[in-house]
Amino acid sequence: MDESLDLQIEPTTGTIITFIVYIVLILGIGAISTRFASKGIAHYFIGGRKMNRLVVAMSSVVSARSAWLLLGFTGMAYSMGLSAIWAAVGYIFVEFLLFFYYAGRIRRFTEKYDCITLPDFYNARFQDKKGYLRVIVVFVIAIFMISYVSAQMVAGANVFSACYNIQENTALFLTAAIILGYVILGGFMAVSFIDTVQGFVIIAALIVVPVAGIINIGGIGEFISQLRTFESEEFIDPLALSFGALIGFLGIGLGPPGNPHIISRYMSIKTPRAFKSVALMGTLANIMMAGGALLAGLVGRLYYPEINALPAADQENLLPMLAWEQLTPILFGLVIASIFAAIISTADSQLLVGASAIVRDVYEKMIMTGKEVSQTKLVFLSRTVVFLLVVFAIIMGWLAGELIFWLVLFAWAGLGASFGPATILALYWKRTTRPGVISGIITGAVTVILWHLFLSDLMYELVPAFALSFLVIIVVSLLTSPPDKKDEMFKAMENN
Repeated sequence: MDESLDLQIEPTTGTIITFIVYIVLILGIGAISTRFASKGIAHYFIGGRKMNRLVVAMSSVVSARSAWLLLGFTGMAYSMGLSAIWAAVGYIFVEFLLFFYYAGRIRRFTEKYDCITLPDFYNARFQDKKGYLRVIVVFVIAIFMISYVSAQMVAGANVFSACYNIQENTALFLTAAIILGYVILGGFMAVSFIDTVQGFVIIAALIVVPVAGIINIGGIGEFISQLRTFESEEFIDPLALSFGALIGFLGIGLGPPGNPHIISRYMSIKTPRAFKSVALMGTLANIMMAGGALLAGLVGRLYYPEINALPAADQENLLPMLAWEQLTPILFGLVIASIFAAIISTADSQLLVGASAIVRDVYEKMIMTGKEVSQTKLVFLSRTVVFLLVVFAIIMGWLAGELIFWLVLFAWAGLGASFGPATILALYWKRTTRPGVISGIITGAVTVILWHLFLSDLMYELVPAFALSFLVIIVVSLLTSPPDKKDEMFKAMENN
């Protein structure tokens, strides 16, 4: 999805002030979190496993959504109608199950074996003494994450530029500076707290915009009446899509089990016992955000029956256009802040994943194996790597152009298919082996890329890649020697 925005809106004083207040707030949270993040690498990358349930719930769902929810999903609902709902049903249901069952197991195991990153988890679970598995995991993370970070920054710059009439390169620098400002200072704690605040901002925006539109139409009764008399009956038919499209939409939910920035949230919670309430809070937030985005798309179709009425004839410009016409300047500023928030909530999380892969998994665990490295040095290196990744992302944003957005289309699928089956089987099947996991990770990554290149019209690439990766892991594991200490490993995942 191209998360660009092509609007020419004259900013007002109220809009600008709202956005400035938002920026000051998130930078302030970053500054406050600095001392905590400086305590050690575990504090910098997973908050010292001290995060409370509300923060874990909100940051998990917000960091997973990106601007896809506010720009892409609203546009999808605008063009497809009620059948777009299936694009949200899959991930809402799967994330509920992950909170309830999967998250607690990986949280207990990673504390027992002092795992900070996803490669740490695989290394401990499969006793990867030679480091082959760790190298492969880091490589796959690098393939999909780095370009995704750049794409999110470019998308944030586009929003910044379009809504505040700022030159695009300047907007890119400002976006990078804002993200860098709080990530480099506060690490995981700052990112998680800011994502939580941004979650409430996003929910507010997705409620206020469609509600204002319904009120201006004439109320809920008139809104329903106009939908019923819409020229296409398929627009209000939730089943008006092909079987392949339905499976593809539901398949979006296969992404969360394998996305490292979501898994790191599960590792960070203070106690695994809190995940039942996290499941309820996170699912409620997911439903409110998806419901608001769907409603905004339906309302927008009544206001703009022809797509040419939208800026650049682009359905992804629906939400900001609706907000501009329906709301006061201050509330419009809130909506723009929510779009910007959705974008950077994904970028900041991915930056930490990329930095942790380099500092923890490459430097500390591979280059400095057997040598003691101070926590102060590791935190300093982590902040340095975050800075360098931001610089690299800016350069890619300038040079790669459309390639960046092409990579966004399958980054979610690539991570989900590479690590989702491997992590699920590692947590639930004792017979899973290291060769099986290595084969499955490679299969998932390669299948996503090839399917996206040659077969993307048939089905969303995550679905076949996930299924094939799962199958390969099972087959190869059965053909190789059973892992050692499997009973001990599984005991570490059980309730205590």
